[in-house]
Amino acid sequence: MRQLLKVLYAGTPATAVIPLDALLERDDLDVVAVLTREDAPVGRKKVLTPSPVAQRAEERGIPTLKANRATAELVEQLRATGADIAAVVAYGALLPRPVLDVFEHGWVNLHFSLLPQWRGAAPVQRALMAGDTMLGATTFVLDEGMDTGDIVGTLTDPLRTDDTAGSVLERLSHSGASLLADSLVAVATGQAKPVPQEGEASKAPKLTGAQARIEWNHPAVAVSHHVRGVTPEPGAWTTYNGQRMKIERVIPTPRVAGLAAGHVEVRDGAVYAGTGSHAVELTRVQPSGKKPMAALDWARGQQRSEQVVFE
Repeated sequence: MRQLLKVLYAGTPATAVIPLDALLERDDLDVVAVLTREDAPVGRKKVLTPSPVAQRAEERGIPTLKANRATAELVEQLRATGADIAAVVAYGALLPRPVLDVFEHGWVNLHFSLLPQWRGAAPVQRALMAGDTMLGATTFVLDEGMDTGDIVGTLTDPLRTDDTAGSVLERLSHSGASLLADSLVAVATGQAKPVPQEGEASKAPKLTGAQARIEWNHPAVAVSHHVRGVTPEPGAWTTYNGQRMKIERVIPTPRVAGLAAGHVEVRDGAVYAGTGSHAVELTRVQPSGKKPMAALDWARGQQRSEQVVFE
């Protein structure tokens, strides 16, 4: 009977649930435990809530360790799992050498970029905001740096017309899951030949809500890239009449000119907003305190006696 490779899975957000599910379906892997971050306050009432990965682990009956930082106790708990190797997907913290040395075959990280591009917590978001058209995922041997380890495998994924950060992450979570599983086996059996990262590195720090604000004086294409990159989280926004309004996908429209940056008009049954170049078409918006709606429905409901201007 073939001996299963015992795996510890480290991950925290919803994006990391899909690869966990994929590893659980493999007949050559045995996920013996999960490591995730501690319960965190969620929602307006700040209710302490287990991470999405912790919730899935509980559903599947997998022993779970919760830690936000490495301690001597955590090292012993990890060692007690009996895992041969660890898989990491968006765990959310750097791991020091004592933790990295726990398992015989180390730790293999799945990162949603073509390293060394976009090292950090928001690789897909930053790539879209920068206008990248070729996206992808990388598996690498985890070291003490920020996504700096030797590469085991990669996959590429061209940008699609309607892509947002959410759709790209969903897609890469599925395709990257297979890459991660194969990489774990390759590393543990000695078939993998990890290679150092080459090329210019770029950073992808976590996005804040303030950074998601739309700058209407930027060119239309840049506005579109920005909205794609921050959708669905933290969500592109602007202000109108002193209140925050979320903006979903926008479409650069070179044929519509003459609108000042941030000025909004309805033309030929569509809603346009001016930018630093030509206009963008608004598709859906979410005014403060209301549900998302078609931009045209919102625009028709505004007072027409005054110019609608985003701030």
